[in-house]
Amino acid sequence: MLKIENLHAEIDGTEILKGLTLEIPNGEIHAIMGPNGAGKSTLAYVLGGRPGYEVTQGSVTFNGQDMLELEPHERASAGLFLGFQYPVEIPGVSNVQFLREALNAQRKARGEEPLTGGEFLKLAKEKAGLLKLDMDMLKRNVNVGFSGGEKKRAEMVQMGILDPTLAILDETDSGLDIDALRVVGEGINAIMRAPDKAVLLITHYQRLLDVVKPDKVSILSQGRIVRTGGADLAKRLEDEGYDAVMEAA
Repeated sequence: MLKIENLHAEIDGTEILKGLTLEIPNGEIHAIMGPNGAGKSTLAYVLGGRPGYEVTQGSVTFNGQDMLELEPHERASAGLFLGFQYPVEIPGVSNVQFLREALNAQRKARGEEPLTGGEFLKLAKEKAGLLKLDMDMLKRNVNVGFSGGEKKRAEMVQMGILDPTLAILDETDSGLDIDALRVVGEGINAIMRAPDKAVLLITHYQRLLDVVKPDKVSILSQGRIVRTGGADLAKRLEDEGYDAVMEAA
């Protein structure tokens, strides 16, 4: 599904990704871990097409398409979802309005009929239920006045409604208490664990991986993938730290 080869990227003239290579097939949940400043969020932003991040070398293909040639909205319509570490607030725009417009714009780009208001509300209620989010929250402005946990749950509802084939989740566990972490993790499993989908899950901690069990774990350090293993690699990192695990590689 996702194939990254020798990816180099910079921001403001500073190179952050320095030859990153990674492949994620259909059906795989792949966790990326690494120390601060390793390039984890830069990888997410480059894949999402965030302005200011310049790819200087390498290639990225997504379901056979050259992802780097697509605009951010085209990547979304092709099935990409980017979850942010700090979801933004959008005053004056309700979640329901925002999500219905986003979903129908993607459906139009794929040549599909838009959902009616009733059809959309039925879908939104179903996905909100997965994340234990009251529908009244979706009638409020996007993330305005939401707690950290509510923002993350609302973002996972967005993911459920948009139904991507590839989700890139940048530290989705950041700021979540134990109960919210389990709800969000179970929501990720319900929405994205499928043979025709894949997840790139960026995290610092094992605790999310206890709920969303990865098929593979990679360590990102100094802009490159330096080691890949099974779920036990994350537990070793938790117990021993990055330096010890990478020295033993």
